Amino acid sequence: MKNASTWHNFCCTVCVEGAKIISGLGIPSELKTEIVRKTIHLFIAFTPLMAAINRPFTMFALVVGTLGYVYIEKLRLCGINIPVISSLVGMASRPRDSGCFVMGPVTLGLGAFLALLLYPPQAAAIAIYALAFGDGFASLVGKFFGRLRPDFLSGKSIEGSLVCFTAVLICAYGVSFDMRVAAAAAFTAMLVETLPLGDYDNLALPVAVGMAVHFALI
Repeated sequence: MKNASTWHNFCCTVCVEGAKIISGLGIPSELKTEIVRKTIHLFIAFTPLMAAINRPFTMFALVVGTLGYVYIEKLRLCGINIPVISSLVGMASRPRDSGCFVMGPVTLGLGAFLALLLYPPQAAAIAIYALAFGDGFASLVGKFFGRLRPDFLSGKSIEGSLVCFTAVLICAYGVSFDMRVAAAAAFTAMLVETLPLGDYDNLALPVAVGMAVHFALI
């Protein structure tokens, strides 16, 4: 438990310091927020490694971390700030989150937990990597470089969707060494990422990708 707490504090500190550096750059406020959000998002990619060492503890840590965040976020909304964490949440909050409970970290933690709960190690790892890198890079590329935004994508960009497909294809192939599995994971991730789910894509994407991989492996 002590090691988990130390790792949690280290991750939060790294994110906060990184956010301070980003804030000093000449980047529009909306893009700064997205960079901070997706930097936090990418840390979920450590979950498969932790699960390979101790799967039950990793699942327990995800639940405790999520519940701890819920409690801290409730305190923040009541005007009680927790050092490091409250500042980090504030930096990562979009304008639409102003004065509201920020759901992203909750669905992120639950998405990784569901992947570990529902699927065997290989499928779970691919599902979590799809969540971390597919969704994370798609959002960043879409915000920075997205130009093609057809109506059927509900405001999302073709560039972001293609990056999602490519990132998941690479990650899935790196885990499975099976192009059929990688293609199934990448196509599913891209499809889910295009849906207007908001923060709930953190739940839908790993569950859907894990299912696609599981059936592709049968």
